[in-house]
Amino acid sequence: MTSRPAPTRRRLTAEARRAAILDAASAVFSARGYHSASIDDIAGEAGVSKALIYEHFASKQELHRNLVEAHAAELYERLASAVPRAEGSAARLEAGLDAFFGFVEERRDAWRMLFREAADPETVALLDRMISQVTAVVADLIAAEPGAQALPSSPEERRRGINLIAQLLVGGAQNVANWWADHSEVPREQLVESAMDFAWLGLERLSRGERWTGT
Repeated sequence: MTSRPAPTRRRLTAEARRAAILDAASAVFSARGYHSASIDDIAGEAGVSKALIYEHFASKQELHRNLVEAHAAELYERLASAVPRAEGSAARLEAGLDAFFGFVEERRDAWRMLFREAADPETVALLDRMISQVTAVVADLIAAEPGAQALPSSPEERRRGINLIAQLLVGGAQNVANWWADHSEVPREQLVESAMDFAWLGLERLSRGERWTGT
């Protein structure tokens, strides 16, 4: 009886090892939070040595920052690809909201890392930049509507008014997403519908030239 040679263990590429470490780190950070998680925990989750992790990442902070950058890029890419496919400002805003809440629903661990557990000033600065980019897209959608012409008359005041509305919409969606993390029984479609009720009905009134004049 001839013996068969033992199967050769397939060696992962450096890129595949790095991806596996990032996946493990995402799971550990999400479950324990940044401060409670350790490199030992991540190494155990990934099934590798601490030394191997340090070959790819100089510190826990660098590992966390890489994850945050990847998650932020994925979220922005989803928004950037969803919005242009829709026809009309209302449809584009709805598509953007659906893409946004879709990311929160499908990548809850990533959302928690991004917006509920920002760990350091560099992470906060990165998120601020991404939110500014998203807010600029929303402001462009608002500016394309006839109702934007009903805002204050000077170009500078109009731009400021549009940006304020965009800030309200983006900040509100972010807070709703945080709330949704503890109310996952609410379907995504209801969140999108409620956000559109809040946002678009107000913009539609602006398009008719209506403005709040105080009490």
